[in-house]
Parts: sequence; structure tokens; C-alpha cells
Amino acid sequence: MTKSKLLEMNNVGIVVESLDKAISFFSEIGLTLEGRGMIEGEWAGRVTGLGNQSVEVAMMVTPDGHSRLELSRFIKPTTISDHRTTPVNSLGYLRIMFRVDNIDELLPRLTKHGAELVGEVVQYEDIYRLCYIRGVEGLLIGLAEQLSNQTTTDVLEDA
Repeated sequence: MTKSKLLEMNNVGIVVESLDKAISFFSEIGLTLEGRGMIEGEWAGRVTGLGNQSVEVAMMVTPDGHSRLELSRFIKPTTISDHRTTPVNSLGYLRIMFRVDNIDELLPRLTKHGAELVGEVVQYEDIYRLCYIRGVEGLLIGLAEQLSNQTTTDVLEDA
């Protein structure tokens, strides 16, 4: 039997209360709505372990077409916990980092969608300008503006 190979990372999923607000927010960052629909029935619950479920899903895609963000709003069963306000160093905490071309221009636009800067915009060596924001529904979002052709991976490999 041939060993299975990883082909790609398909998507990252986030559960939200309002798909419309989340779609609007992530569209402002630059993702495009690829599709939206209902996922219902016992078959879906067999995948998630939640039984008979009803979930509205929106799939957002990055401009290069390689990365996707799956936004889900659970109708049945209802959500049972909320991790959105836990600190970034909590076990299992999720944040998404997007590479953008102009943090200073983007931040005011995201603020109009309710985003708040967590700390401050900082520069990492001569490679990136970075910040964390609390975006739509308090989700932690990282923004990175690349300043050179060197990447964080290059720096880690040299360490």
C-alpha cells in the first residue's frame, strides 16, 4: 500500500454568529466569496460528531486562489462555547495571519467594520511590519506587510 501524501491545506474554518458581517469584514481584507449555502442532515453530523446538524457555510478565497477560509454559522445544534475573547496564548487558540501590501491603509478600513488594534504595529527586523487586530466578532487576525524578499522561514532556518 502506498503511503498517503499531503496535497494541500484546503481551508481554515471559523464559527461565527453573523455570516453577513464576517463576509463583509473578510472581503475588506481582500478575500472573495466563493460560495455560500446550507449543510444539513445526519450525514454532515457523522463527520463532525454533532449528529443531525444544520449549518450555513460561506467559503472565502484569497486573491491567489490557494487559500480558503470557511465561515460557519451553526443553526442546529447551537454553539456551546465561545473562545473569541481568550488571550492569544490559550491552548488551541486560533488566529489567522494575512499578508497585505499596506497595513497603514487597511487598518482604518477595518476599523469601520469594528476592528480594534490589539497592541501596536511593530517592525520585525527588515522583513515585516506586523500587528494583531480583534476583527469581526472579536476574532484575532494578524496582518503582515512584507518589507523585503526575506521571510520569517528564512530567519528561522538560519537560527
